[in-house]
Amino acid sequence: MDFTRIKYQVEKRICSITLSRPEKHNALDDRMITEMSSAFLAAQKDSEVKVVLLKAEGESFCSGADLAYLQQIAQYDFQQNQQDSNNLMKLFQQIYTLRKPVIAIVHGAALAGGCGLATVCDIVLASRETAKFGYTEVKIGFIPAIVMVFLVRRIGEARARELTLRGNIIKAEEAYQIGLVNHVVGETELEEAGQRLAEDIVKNCSGASMGLIKELLARIHGMSTSDALDYASNLNALTRMTEDCKRGVEAFLKKEPIKW
Repeated sequence: MDFTRIKYQVEKRICSITLSRPEKHNALDDRMITEMSSAFLAAQKDSEVKVVLLKAEGESFCSGADLAYLQQIAQYDFQQNQQDSNNLMKLFQQIYTLRKPVIAIVHGAALAGGCGLATVCDIVLASRETAKFGYTEVKIGFIPAIVMVFLVRRIGEARARELTLRGNIIKAEEAYQIGLVNHVVGETELEEAGQRLAEDIVKNCSGASMGLIKELLARIHGMSTSDALDYASNLNALTRMTEDCKRGVEAFLKKEPIKW
């Protein structure tokens, strides 16, 4: 599809999906959600893509829902709201379960749905000077329902409760301390740090292994300990039979470098 809200680029096995509504602080609307879903699907299908970078133009990463979009959904009936909610749910699930690592590069505001976007990514890099995070939905009578499933997994229930019930905004360092963010770097170093991390993954990590790890992480939640261990053991056995594992073990035993 033709993208009007985002930009899509693939270079050196790294796919960059860039939110491109800087004049609206990259606010979400139904068009942007549809475009992101199409972009992540394209990245999943492209065998040349090994890592995805999610970033944004302008002053903000994503400020949440667009005001015009909020006015529009306020007029929806239940079925329309359910369909619209399902579209956002599918996007979050798509990013979370994508069989390739997704790295969010966050500067400026990541609020409400924008904070949700960062939360469902595998690794989050944040600007020390400008990044700020918050689930502010409670302040307009709304709830961060869909992302709550992923937020509790990421930072635990106690911290998720405070963030979502207060709707307070936190800076990058605090987000790092509670586990919402993986790395905090200087604003001028942010883009380079994200690119360097992506290149390191491309060079040193098996794509098949990363896909299986993400599958394992997505599936074991909610399982009993016994079921989770059975599933993990079976996946372990299957992984040993993959071409990547055979190549990796052979190179390791021969003390030879391997090109992933």
